[in-house]
Amino acid sequence: MRTLARIEDRGRILARLSNLTAAHRARWGRLNAREVVCHLADSFRVGLDERQARPAENVFTRTLVKWIGLYGPVPWPHGVPTRPGVDPHRQGTRPFDFAADHAALRELLERFSAPNARLAPRHPIFGPMSRDDWQRWGYLHMDHHLRQFGA
Repeated sequence: MRTLARIEDRGRILARLSNLTAAHRARWGRLNAREVVCHLADSFRVGLDERQARPAENVFTRTLVKWIGLYGPVPWPHGVPTRPGVDPHRQGTRPFDFAADHAALRELLERFSAPNARLAPRHPIFGPMSRDDWQRWGYLHMDHHLRQFGA
């Protein structure tokens, strides 16, 4: 099972992220490459408990959806709405300079995956999260959006 906690998996994600440019076109969704970098950075800020995202959890998302999303055998579906606080079209960070935004995302990913990282106790949809849950989520979220851009 791939996770940001594993150095090899994190290295693969970082290598794929290095290939992402502002010129990449999305295969699905409404975010462009510049916006998705900001979305991913904001999402790591939520995981690091440095940014708030309005909760949308319920018993269904805390149990079945969380298990399928983190440990199920299928890739994440396209078109799932994002929380307003991490959506650059709404309340999320808007792109500024691709190189600076890209560097900030790399730094956030490294801090998030550090063994001593202080992670948020809850995910806005999945509810309570262990360190292992967060590291699995981080890998899957990055993978989902890198696939979105063919990176």
